[in-house]
Amino acid sequence: MKRIFLLKGLDCPNCSAKIEKEVGELDGVQSSVVNLMKQTLTINVAPAVANTIASQIETIVHSHEPGVEVQEETIIPVTKSYLLKGLDCPNCSAKIEKEVGELDGVQSSVVNLMKQTLTINVAPAAANTIASQIETIVHSHEPDVEVSEIAQEYYIPAKKQDTNTSYNNEDKKLTIRLAIGAAIYGIGMALTVFAKVPLPVELVFLIVSYIILGGDVVWQAVRNISKGRVFDEHFLMSVSTIGAFVIGEYPEAVAVMLFYQVGEFFQSLAVERSRKSISDLMDIRPDCATVRRNGELITISPESVAIGEIIIVKPGEKIPLDGVVLDGDSMLDTRTLTGESVPRSVHKGDEALSGCMNQTGVLTIKTTKAFGESTASKIIDLVENASSRKAPTENFITTFARYYTPVVVILAAILAILPPILLGRGWTEWIRRGFVFLVVSCPCALVISIPLTFFGGIGAASKRGVLVKGSNYLEALNNVSIIVFDKTGTLTKGVFNVTDILPANGFSKEQVLEYAVQAESFSNHPIAKSILSAYGKEIDQSVISDYKEISGYGISAMAGKKKVYAGNTKLMDSEHVEYTACEKVGTKVYVAVDGQYAGCILITDEVKPDSKKAISDLKHIGVEKTVMLTGDDEKIGKAVAEELQLDEYYAQLFPDQKVEKVELLDSKKRQGSKLAFVGDGINDAPVLARADVGIAMGGLGSDAAIEAADVVLMTDEPSKLVDAIDVAKATKQIVMQNIVIALGIKSVFLILGALGIAGMWEAVFGDVGVTIIAVLNAMRILKK
Repeated sequence: MKRIFLLKGLDCPNCSAKIEKEVGELDGVQSSVVNLMKQTLTINVAPAVANTIASQIETIVHSHEPGVEVQEETIIPVTKSYLLKGLDCPNCSAKIEKEVGELDGVQSSVVNLMKQTLTINVAPAAANTIASQIETIVHSHEPDVEVSEIAQEYYIPAKKQDTNTSYNNEDKKLTIRLAIGAAIYGIGMALTVFAKVPLPVELVFLIVSYIILGGDVVWQAVRNISKGRVFDEHFLMSVSTIGAFVIGEYPEAVAVMLFYQVGEFFQSLAVERSRKSISDLMDIRPDCATVRRNGELITISPESVAIGEIIIVKPGEKIPLDGVVLDGDSMLDTRTLTGESVPRSVHKGDEALSGCMNQTGVLTIKTTKAFGESTASKIIDLVENASSRKAPTENFITTFARYYTPVVVILAAILAILPPILLGRGWTEWIRRGFVFLVVSCPCALVISIPLTFFGGIGAASKRGVLVKGSNYLEALNNVSIIVFDKTGTLTKGVFNVTDILPANGFSKEQVLEYAVQAESFSNHPIAKSILSAYGKEIDQSVISDYKEISGYGISAMAGKKKVYAGNTKLMDSEHVEYTACEKVGTKVYVAVDGQYAGCILITDEVKPDSKKAISDLKHIGVEKTVMLTGDDEKIGKAVAEELQLDEYYAQLFPDQKVEKVELLDSKKRQGSKLAFVGDGINDAPVLARADVGIAMGGLGSDAAIEAADVVLMTDEPSKLVDAIDVAKATKQIVMQNIVIALGIKSVFLILGALGIAGMWEAVFGDVGVTIIAVLNAMRILKK
């Protein structure tokens, strides 16, 4: 069974990792994933323990984060109303109400005999099938009663509540507590320095401020110890500060706790700001939809709009669902979907995607997808769940911290006990060094900043129109040595155009094109459409007769009194037409009129404007080999590969042969490196799945691409791949910087503390100072 719990107020990456691990170790739990972005815990649990798991989860969460509110996410029921026309029997009404209420998924059932209505609250999963069950029940008691669903009432969207404010009530309470504790500490220190108050008075101020600042930390450490969890930051802070009191370093003890809490406060703000940055970026979910029903415009929830309904979108409104424009012209702001700042124009017949902001004109749109399947919903779901897939570096740091903390505690104990025993003196000094060692050793800087950096990297990529499904894929992009491209629709536009007309035997270019158009006018083939598009005029189809499509050859037709053939060389040969073979690269359509060769039309798929620059830039940033796979013939493949300066190409491939080529290239890659495949949708799904990193090109509106790929480039520009790798490298760079900063500075202060050179004040910087530096450094990725 899948269960989802909301962990309201969770903002600590370190605690998240611990909660995820400990819940995953409970009996009956098969998997456990904490999503810090959504503040959720998702588990798969055996039915036998499903009823008792909630209390165990709450205990684990509160052992790490007592202030976090744990509640299971409940599925919001759908309210449906039915008109029971002709119902007039109170006894039958009661039976209908009771039996409908007992159906699976129905939470409540009320029959209003006065209005002849039945109103139910039903789980979304059962909402689509409940009508037939209700009709069966009603007709079993009242066969003549007509059952029909009542259209939803006018919908007024509720005002959005900002659940991800970067400064919430908990932060305000912590700020007040820190301010009061710091003020009492400051007054005590001032009285000690300037008024020379006696030690008992100084201690009163220091102890009170310590309780205000660190009481919750000590209490949490005690609770954790009672449950067998000893080695964590609460334990380190509690032991070191209480120990400082014992050896007489009273001001330093309070200062350590004060600055530790300040560091925790900065951590909380940083996580909230990252979460809010991504939430703002993904704020593309529409509030409501204006639907035309029965000739009236009504405003309803987007979830209630069915496929095929007509919606009206005014300037300044977000498009609520994917659809096709039936009427109107406008400019759409697609920035939140694609990262493009330039608005995109839409006209009648064009696709309009949910999440885009309508800027200029009123659009009438026929919906093609339900709300849950629309582009906006899929993108939001992808970005929100990306943090659940952790990078190897994140997993390593979590494991490292698990073993690192006990080791440094043991080393601190050895440092405090062994030298006095061996030397026979100086217990106070060596104990002080042991406590300094403990304070410096806290692993907060690592376990906070590393997940935060990947978190921000995913958000930065989203801002540039690149959806990365997990930080594991973001890290994998750093190690890509081979990139394999599909040709059509990826490096080329995937749109066939007439690029040249080669007339012969006295025919003009215009005549060759006109005869070809007459022959192709009834065909739906892409080649035929490209010829019709090039002609661009009205065609009088009344003069065309005896039309025949000859499979594998071409077309024959009568245009007036002339016999026209349009097709390949096989058609010319079969009709004994003498022709001149065209040696240019592209698809050729040979045209003959009354048995005489008229000329050749050359049709090609154009290379995208930025493909060549994208390949050049990829090589510049370290990609070792670029390869193209295509089903087109050898000449076309060679021409495109040479134009784009690709390292290798393979032509005339079927989809299964593309997988074989990718496997061959994968076997030859450098050890430790990755192979990425870039394709444009459903035909490339097998290869996308086989590659180390599957990258879908032009995923905007492409369900197959979004489902199959690990990374989705939301536009048709190959250069977005350079952006994706650029963000990945920047993220990795900041991660490595934070590892070096944290371990480097801590190592120096650990040595200085062990030698007695560094005291408690230096230890504070070695812990809290390094944490704040690492967190601020991690935040830089959001500006990328």
